[in-house]
Amino acid sequence: MCWRPSAVRKGCPLWIRRPGQQLLQDRKIAELGVSDRYIQGKLKEPLPDGKSQFVTTRVDPQLADELKKYGVTYTGQVESTFLQDLLSWVVPVLIFFGLWTFLARRMSQGLGGGLMSIGKSKAKVYVESDTGVRFDDVAGVDEAKDELREVVEFLKNPERYSRLGGRMPKGVLLVGPPGTGKTLLAKAVAGEAKVPFFSISGSEFVEMFVGVGAARVRDLFEQARSRAPAIIFIDELDALGRARGIVPYAGGHDEKEQTLNQLLAEMDGFDSSKGLIILAATNRPEILDPALLRAGRFDRQVLVDRPDKKGRVDILRVHLRKAKLAADVDPEKIAALTPGFTGADLANLVNEAALLATRRGADSVTMDDFTNAVERIVAGLEKRNRLLNAKEREIVAYHEMGHAIVAVSLPGTDPIHKVSIIPRGVGALGYTIQRPTEDRFLMTREELENKMAVLLGGRAN
Repeated sequence: MCWRPSAVRKGCPLWIRRPGQQLLQDRKIAELGVSDRYIQGKLKEPLPDGKSQFVTTRVDPQLADELKKYGVTYTGQVESTFLQDLLSWVVPVLIFFGLWTFLARRMSQGLGGGLMSIGKSKAKVYVESDTGVRFDDVAGVDEAKDELREVVEFLKNPERYSRLGGRMPKGVLLVGPPGTGKTLLAKAVAGEAKVPFFSISGSEFVEMFVGVGAARVRDLFEQARSRAPAIIFIDELDALGRARGIVPYAGGHDEKEQTLNQLLAEMDGFDSSKGLIILAATNRPEILDPALLRAGRFDRQVLVDRPDKKGRVDILRVHLRKAKLAADVDPEKIAALTPGFTGADLANLVNEAALLATRRGADSVTMDDFTNAVERIVAGLEKRNRLLNAKEREIVAYHEMGHAIVAVSLPGTDPIHKVSIIPRGVGALGYTIQRPTEDRFLMTREELENKMAVLLGGRAN
């Protein structure tokens, strides 16, 4: 006899076998319930272990006659399998939809938010002063800041500029080499004006599906209009606004052209008097489509060039605020060592100098740390483990002295800052560093010839 329902699943002995047959003969069974798979019943009196019910597997049809023989009441029962049948259908469906949702979510991460939001703009929105940047944080580009202050005044007080019939330019294009602070200037404009700032890169408009870029442009301008006054900033505009038809017979990129056409249409379709300004940045203005640069779109171009010596001093003072400096550190001297450096280069220079001071366990950053940081950035990492034999060191020394002797002998050349035969960078076994005493924007023929002579002096020696 099987006394547990689980015994039905394990295949218990038939009912006719012992001890069930003995209970039946002893007339201890009160009633039975017979289903198509098992039999369950109640005893007239509990057993010594306290059990008064039992369950066993289905037996042969002759059981009914034997039950009547012993006077046992029995009834037929139909087992309900509704829940089991329901789960057999629901569980596979749930597994399928769970797997489908997981795969769809993975695909949506690559498609920018899923199929339902693929046309939504990916612009990062900085509300009011969330940019955390002001004009005081931007140095070395005073002319560009003066141009953009007018944009800030317009966003704060648009009625002042429209009372005489004038209008602000719809778009302002920031042009300049990489690292000069174009993106920082755009954030500073938003921080000063305290208006929503929509920032997006030109490459984020273009996707694998045709029409997605144009939809994102529409969505971006709709969001900006709903929150005007606001600023739309498109970084790396050349990725989106490349001139159409540069190579007439090479075919075109329909997605890029549709995105550019939509941008041109949106710039024509909004009113700048509502307080919506478009800023864009690029370091390749020569490849932009002429339709972008015409009047009524990007009306104003602001040059953000490499800083001069005074600009480098101002930039250094901004970045040196966070460093713990020794008494001998002079921003003027550092600026003299870094002609041609951009704002990003100077920020990296201050960081490298601080790291060098940290490595040697100093309490503050000294002028020698800045000098070594300049050499590390210009010439590359010093490789003291690259040992040269005596003959190689002699050849490198003659070569570098050739540069130095010619530079000292010729008039109008930049003074020698340092000569070294310690390998640096990828392939330099030695180096000679010249530093100009002032920023130069023009060179005479004689100065160019002397510069070439200095470069060839190492080979001639």
